Amino acid sequence: MKRLSVIVFSIALLLSSCISDSENDEILFQRNLVDIENYLADNPITSVKDFIDPATGIRIYWQELSGSGELAAIGDTLWVDYTGKLLDDFVFDTSIDSVARQNNMFNPNRDYEPFVMLFGLTDLILGFEFALSKMEEGDIATAFFPARYAYGSRGQGSIPPNAPLIFEMNLLELRRKD
Repeated sequence: MKRLSVIVFSIALLLSSCISDSENDEILFQRNLVDIENYLADNPITSVKDFIDPATGIRIYWQELSGSGELAAIGDTLWVDYTGKLLDDFVFDTSIDSVARQNNMFNPNRDYEPFVMLFGLTDLILGFEFALSKMEEGDIATAFFPARYAYGSRGQGSIPPNAPLIFEMNLLELRRKD
């Protein structure tokens, strides 16, 4: 009986090693897409505009459009208020004091103010920057993106590995590079 168990275990191990990392990544990506779809089915978002990129799985839903016509270019400085969440609505980060307090994550040693960044010149997660690339100054939107455009298989702090993310974003100001 022991010998049969060892043989079965060996065969299972051999078969599992036949799946490449890219195949595993694709399986995780497809699972993320399903998880995002399920979240949206259970938590519909009212929007005035939406953007869905089937190739990346990134979705953006605008709650407010400014009509400013001001899209960010590389090197522009952006001021963004944001709240980052998991698909279970756990808030893992925010730039907004009241949101931090409401979600029992307030840190008195942190300044809660808009995030300031040089667009296209930072090490931000790809999904966050991609969403900002589609927003105009003054827009308020909610972006969903699979883990491969967030922290991937490594996770980060309270964000588990392979977690799709939600970001509620308000592009407050855009200043052109000089």
